[in-house]
Amino acid sequence: MKDFPEDSVGLVTPQSIHFDQPLTLASGRVISQYELVIETYGELNSDASNAILICHALSGHHHAAGFHEGDRKPGWWDSAIGPGKAIDTRRFFVVSLNNLGGCHGSSGPNSVNPETGEPYGPDFPIVTVADWVKSQARLADHLGIQQWAAVVGGSLGGMQALQWSIDFPDRLRHCVIIAAAPKLSTQNIAFNEVARQAITKDPQFHDGRYYANDVVPKTGLMLARMVGHITYLSEDGMREKFGRELRSGKLSFDFNPQFEIETYLQYQGERFSTAFDANTYLLMTKALDYFDPAADYDNNLATALRDVQCEYFVASFTTDWRFSPERSREIVDALIEAGKKVTYTEIQAAHGHDAFLIPIPRYMEVFGAYMNRIANSLENNHAR
Repeated sequence: MKDFPEDSVGLVTPQSIHFDQPLTLASGRVISQYELVIETYGELNSDASNAILICHALSGHHHAAGFHEGDRKPGWWDSAIGPGKAIDTRRFFVVSLNNLGGCHGSSGPNSVNPETGEPYGPDFPIVTVADWVKSQARLADHLGIQQWAAVVGGSLGGMQALQWSIDFPDRLRHCVIIAAAPKLSTQNIAFNEVARQAITKDPQFHDGRYYANDVVPKTGLMLARMVGHITYLSEDGMREKFGRELRSGKLSFDFNPQFEIETYLQYQGERFSTAFDANTYLLMTKALDYFDPAADYDNNLATALRDVQCEYFVASFTTDWRFSPERSREIVDALIEAGKKVTYTEIQAAHGHDAFLIPIPRYMEVFGAYMNRIANSLENNHAR
C-alpha cells in the first residue's frame, strides 16, 4: 500500500528493544531479561520534551497508528494519532508499545524463555499495572526521555496513565485518562473470571501448555471474547446496529445463529481466537483485577494522589457501563480533594465502552483541544 491518507503517519515499522537489567515484579518474581516492541510516530524535539506515551487496553498492542507493509488496516487508534489529529504527530513524538506479557512481540507467554529454550507458557509471571509502568519508565530511559509531555490511555491504558502519575510523579507533565476507573467493580471482576474459566476449561488448554501440543484453546478464547465484547457495547448501540434482525428473514427453529447479533459475536470471537494468545488474555485480565492504587494508601485515592505533579484530562462516555462515568468522576473527585488540576468531560455517545476508540466528533474536539494546549505550551517554552 503506497497511497496513504493525508492525515496518516503512513508506513510504520515496529522496533524490538532488549533489556538486560532484571525486573523485579510486584509478585516478587524476577524477569532476568525481556523485549519490548514499540512503534514511534513524529519526531523527538531537541530537548526530548514533546514525547507522548500511548498505553494500550486489554487486547491492544504497539500498532496504534499508520499502516504496516501489505496491510490495509490501520493501527487501533489511527483515528486519534496523526498529522492534524487529536494527537498531532507534526507536534508530538508518539511512542506506543506492546506491554510486557503481551503476545505481539514483547516478552510474554508465547515468547521463548531464554533459560529453557521453550515458550514460557503458563510459567510467565503475572504482571501488574505497576510492573508495566516500571518497564515503561525503563523504556523512556532507553529513548532518552526524562519526562513525558503526556501519558495517554483508554480503559486499561487509562489505568496505566493514572499509575504513572503516582509512581513517577516527576516524569510526566500531563495524564490523560479515558474511559477508565480507579479500580474494577465486583461485576467487572466477575466478567473477567467467566472469560478465564471459558479459556482454562477448554480441553485444548492443557494447563497453559498448548504450544507443546500444537493446539490452541480456540473455543475458550472465542467465548471469552464474546463475553467481553458484549460488555464493550451498549444496549442502545446494539439495538441500533443489529436490532432483532434475522439473517434469513425467518425463524429456522434450530440452534444455529439466526439473529444478526449472534453472527456478529461469533465473527468477533473467531477472529480473536486466531490473533490473540490465551495465556496473555489470562494475564491481562488479572492485571485489570489487581489494579487498585489506593490500596497502599488506606484505600484513599486522594491520599494516593497527594504527591502527583501533573495536570489531568479525564473523559468518560454516557453509555459506557463497563467503566461508567461515575467511575471517572471518582478519579476527578479524588484529584479535586487532593488539590490537583483536572479537566473532565463526559461525552454523549451510544457506543458503550468502545466509544473511546471511535472518532466521535465532540470527543475528538475536546480531546484535541487539550492536546493542542499541551503542544502550544511546549512551543511557547521553546520560543523563549
